[in-house]
Amino acid sequence: MQLDQEQIKAIIPHRDPFLLIDAVTRMENDNITALKYVTGEEDFFRGHFPEFPVMPGVLIVEAMAQALAVLMLSRPEFKGKIGFFGGMDKVRFKRKVVPGDTLRLEVKLTNLRGSVSFASGKAYVGQDLAAAADIICAIGG
Repeated sequence: MQLDQEQIKAIIPHRDPFLLIDAVTRMENDNITALKYVTGEEDFFRGHFPEFPVMPGVLIVEAMAQALAVLMLSRPEFKGKIGFFGGMDKVRFKRKVVPGDTLRLEVKLTNLRGSVSFASGKAYVGQDLAAAADIICAIGG
């Protein structure tokens, strides 16, 4: 399944300037692949860093969490709910993400306990790993 940003907005409540995924290129069963086109126009670049723009690592992990939320909230039992970031472990940053990059977010659901989902996320620029993290999403609302 593929989704554009308007379809993503119909699933999760995030909006600019905090919607950090632009498209979903694949979503099946327990896996999702989403894209963030890093244009350089994002508000966070005004302060991080004006002379050397780099996407903040925590926002890369947030983008992975948003992809997980899209995956979970697309399930019939969670439709219309909100996904809250529940936690992150084993976070590693391997490469800077800068204007002009396309960030590919690959998230795999590893466990689901009631309304709490556990996943492994990786963010790539091309074939280069930019970041990796285990993330938790709690469904509420």
